Amino acid sequence: MNYYEQLFKRKSFHFFVGGKPTDEEDLKSIREFIGEVTPLFPDIKTEIVLVKENETTCHRGADYCILFYSEPKGECLRNIGYMGEQIDLYLNSRGIGALWYGIGKPKATRVNGLEYVIMIAFKRMPANSFRKDMYKSKRKPLEEIWSGDDLGIANIVRFAPSACNTQPWYVENKEKELSIYRYKKPGKRGIMPVNKVMFYNKIDIGIFLFILEVCLKEKGISFDRQSLPDTDDSELEMSKVAVYAL
Repeated sequence: MNYYEQLFKRKSFHFFVGGKPTDEEDLKSIREFIGEVTPLFPDIKTEIVLVKENETTCHRGADYCILFYSEPKGECLRNIGYMGEQIDLYLNSRGIGALWYGIGKPKATRVNGLEYVIMIAFKRMPANSFRKDMYKSKRKPLEEIWSGDDLGIANIVRFAPSACNTQPWYVENKEKELSIYRYKKPGKRGIMPVNKVMFYNKIDIGIFLFILEVCLKEKGISFDRQSLPDTDDSELEMSKVAVYAL
C-alpha cells in the first residue's frame, strides 16, 4: 500500500454520518492488515482487538472500534501511535473513515495482562467525504514545527493528526541529522486537561514519526533512526525523542 498517497486524503471523522455498514470483506482485510503492522519497539508486547462500537463508550456512529493494548513499559505510547497510524492510513485507502478516539473506554480494560491505551473508530464512508485539499486543514506555520532544510517534506509532515490538534512536535534539521522533540509543558499546547496532555502527546509523537518516515522514503532519503527515552523530569520545554541520521 502507498501510505504517502493516503496522507493527502486522510481525514478524522468526528461523527460517522451517511456511511454504510462495513462489510465482511473489509473486516477480513482489516484483521489481516492488523497482523502485519510494524511496531516501533518490537520488544514491547501489544495486542490489537477489533470490536463493535457498542462494546465501547464511543458513540460517534461508527460500526467498529480497533482497541490497542500494551505492556506498560518504556515508550509504549509512542509505539502505539506508530502502529495505529499504519492502520489509520490503511482504513482510508479502503474508503473507510477513521477516528483516533482518546476518551473512549472498552468493556475490557485489560487483555492477556496488557493495559488498554486508545482506540480507533471506523465505518465505510462516501468517497466525497474524504479530504479534498489537505492544505486547508488548520496546522501550525512551518516555522513553528521545523528548522533547517525542509527536505521537501516538512510541509507534508506537519499535517500529521494529533489529539485536539496540539501538534506537539518540533524538528531540527542540522548537519545531516533530524532531531525530533516533543513539547511537554502541561497546558501549553491545546485545550485538553493538563493530566491528559502528556499521555496523548506521547501517542501523537509515534503517529508523527511514522508519517515522517513515510515522507522520507517517498523522497528516496535513507535514514538510520535512533529512538531516545521521552523524559519528563526537567524544566526544559521540549524532550528529544528521536534522531534520524540521513
